Amino acid sequence: MGKNQSKLSADELADLQKNTYCEWLGATLQYKGFLKDCPSGQLNKEEFKKIYRQFFPFGDPSQFAEYVFNVFDEDKSGTIEFKEFIVALSVTSRGRLDEKLKWAFQLYDINGDGYITYDEMLQIVRSIYKMTGQMVRLPEDEDTPEKRVDKIFAAMDLNKDHQLTYDEFKEGSKHDPTIVQALSLYDGLV
Repeated sequence: MGKNQSKLSADELADLQKNTYCEWLGATLQYKGFLKDCPSGQLNKEEFKKIYRQFFPFGDPSQFAEYVFNVFDEDKSGTIEFKEFIVALSVTSRGRLDEKLKWAFQLYDINGDGYITYDEMLQIVRSIYKMTGQMVRLPEDEDTPEKRVDKIFAAMDLNKDHQLTYDEFKEGSKHDPTIVQALSLYDGLV
């Protein structure tokens, strides 16, 4: 979308209005900012990691940024185009709870098979702990990634099969607001 052009067309604006929570002016301003940072009209994984390093200078956000990149890159092209970027940002910052939960589920379901395994969640949680470094003081029952994932699975894995379906994740997240709060990084960006 918009590759090598400095303005969004009327059709592109209409499409973004339909698929995001951005007004036309907001989408136009976001597009100009996106092109300023990504003149090619595409954001690659390394550039995406640089953005995360700005937000988390006291930790190592590279692995978490890679996981997020994979969800933003909806067409799996290896780059994020503006529409993918703004749609994902819109959902994570202004979306309804069910949209945010669906997006978060995609993040934790690393292999995309429709289930979150203990190991997948542990990978994501480890990357979050590495990203935040010592910036966050955690309660004793969550002070390691393993303890946090154990706690999440104890609450969410109702049938004890060591994997979470979307329904288990959705219901469990409603009782654990920290799952959705992890997306608050994007609040105010769209």
